[in-house]
Amino acid sequence: MRWALVKVCLAVTTMVVVAFAVPLGLVIKEMARDRAFSNAEREAAALAPALSITTDRGKLERVVAAAGSDSGMAVHIPAVDDTVAVDIGRQRAADRDIGTVRRLGRASTTEVPGGSTLLQPVALSSGAIAVVEVFVPDSDVSRGVGTAWGVLAAVGVALVLGSVAVADRLGVRMVQPAQRLVEGAHELGEGKLGARVPEEGPNELRLAAVAFNSMADQVVQLLANERELAADLSHRLRTPLTVLRLNTASLGDGPAADQTRAAVAQLEREVDTIIRTARDAKPQTAAAGPGAGCDAAEVVRERMAFWSALAEDEGRKWRLAGVERPVRIPVARADLAAALDALLGNVFRHTAEGTAFAVDVHNAEDAVIVLVSDAGPGIPDPQAAMARGRGSGSDGSTGLGLDIVRRLAESTGGDVRIGSSVLGGTEVRIWIQLAGREPVRRGHRGAVRRRRRPALR
Repeated sequence: MRWALVKVCLAVTTMVVVAFAVPLGLVIKEMARDRAFSNAEREAAALAPALSITTDRGKLERVVAAAGSDSGMAVHIPAVDDTVAVDIGRQRAADRDIGTVRRLGRASTTEVPGGSTLLQPVALSSGAIAVVEVFVPDSDVSRGVGTAWGVLAAVGVALVLGSVAVADRLGVRMVQPAQRLVEGAHELGEGKLGARVPEEGPNELRLAAVAFNSMADQVVQLLANERELAADLSHRLRTPLTVLRLNTASLGDGPAADQTRAAVAQLEREVDTIIRTARDAKPQTAAAGPGAGCDAAEVVRERMAFWSALAEDEGRKWRLAGVERPVRIPVARADLAAALDALLGNVFRHTAEGTAFAVDVHNAEDAVIVLVSDAGPGIPDPQAAMARGRGSGSDGSTGLGLDIVRRLAESTGGDVRIGSSVLGGTEVRIWIQLAGREPVRRGHRGAVRRRRRPALR
């Protein structure tokens, strides 16, 4: 659209310039010719009074010299009665042309080498007709024409370039909003729900941007409601089920106890199916917008207060470090709480009672690192666990926990790593990239301010 508008404007402006400049150039050329011959007529008219008084050669030569250049003016007086013909100056016109002017009594111009001559008849006192010849060189006829044509050409080029520049700016003003609308649609289609389009430009495109932003807000609201529902299922079903499963261990042996444990296991599988379906149907969302976030230390303290009660019932020792000061991260409070619940729930589900665990928060220069570690048997194949966290769940595990954690970290530009903890079991490291800071090499221990770990409680 931009280049089409420029081409149309270029063609129209060029046509207008040509339509006006060519006739104007011809008019200027004709005006220069008229000016040159008008000057010649004035020079010829200056000799008329002298010719009407005298035909003396000496006097006429002085008059010719005073009236103009003697090399460009000539006087032709015919012979009358006993007088002889008098020719003053250089004759350029043919005798035939001079005779014709004398006979007709009208001024005439004729082409001669190097220019033109004006032949002006003048009546003498004797009744004879003298002819004054004034030479007009080609340089006088074209004087100033080249300069005028150059000015016209420069003005025409300036008009064309100016029109192209104006058309280009208008095209940009029209195209840029359309391009931003296309880019916003692509980003929204890729799951970047924070994509918005500036509401500017022509009225039609501005209305389209308003409609697009309204649609994006509605999509975000719908997905937020769906996410809240999934989170509610996770918090309200998975956590009580974990507690219920742990309590069934104290029922002892017997048919009733076995049936209860089987029913709890069946209920867990059904809940896993519901959660997996909700997770697969939900698209990848964009990172939190500017100004969004929470205090990681506060959220960690809150969730540890919840899980510490279960840890006390099972005789698990636990440790919490790095939450003495506020730690701001660009992650929603509910997202961080869901990730912590998923990891701590895995600790309680996949390690034996009495297994110690710890949560550490480290505030680095470019990121905040949350470490969840335990003293259990560890994960034999961390890569397979991470793959399961990307949606390829297996029996007994939906992969939801690591998937929640992975999406939380990647939404900030960070990542998740699984390794061995200092307690002897598994350590899950959540790297949360801080907004507006250049990342350092991940895994470099110098980038994290290590705190002295408190003793297990």
